[in-house]
Amino acid sequence: DEIVLYQPDNSIQLEVRVEDETVWLNRQQMSELFDRDIKTIGKHINNALKEELEGFPVVAKFATTATDGKIYQVDHYNLDMILSVGYRVKSQRGVQFRAWSNRILKEYLLKSYAINQRFERIEQRVTETEKKIDFFVRTALPPVEGIFYDGQIFDTYKFASDLIKSAKKPSF
Repeated sequence: DEIVLYQPDNSIQLEVRVEDETVWLNRQQMSELFDRDIKTIGKHINNALKEELEGFPVVAKFATTATDGKIYQVDHYNLDMILSVGYRVKSQRGVQFRAWSNRILKEYLLKSYAINQRFERIEQRVTETEKKIDFFVRTALPPVEGIFYDGQIFDTYKFASDLIKSAKKPSF
């Protein structure tokens, strides 16, 4: 569990919960983010649940300490819902949010595309290397009876050369 401070400009500052690889906001936080009342946010949440997010796990209850010091279980909505509400709400902050989210989405898509291209090139190199290794393994001559050196088929010239070098000079 992590709480991140989100401050897109000097007019708003939100503590954002990051958990289970997503961002979570409650209705009050979305109201502040998009500069709309909680009732309007609730309407957009209900419409999003009916029209596009039905059956998706977009709501979770988190313990939240209220200003009176009591702890309440409050519905929080994940990034899917936040984005859906952000694209529905009509406000200046909604426009700013859409511009920001489009820019971020574009950056991630371009980075993902570049990363995928690199992975494809790496996969291609690995495949080519595997083919070369397979070729050498298949075309290597099977060992035949003969002279071996360090596990390899011995070169006759090298064998004869080493034999001559190791021979003792005759003493006359």
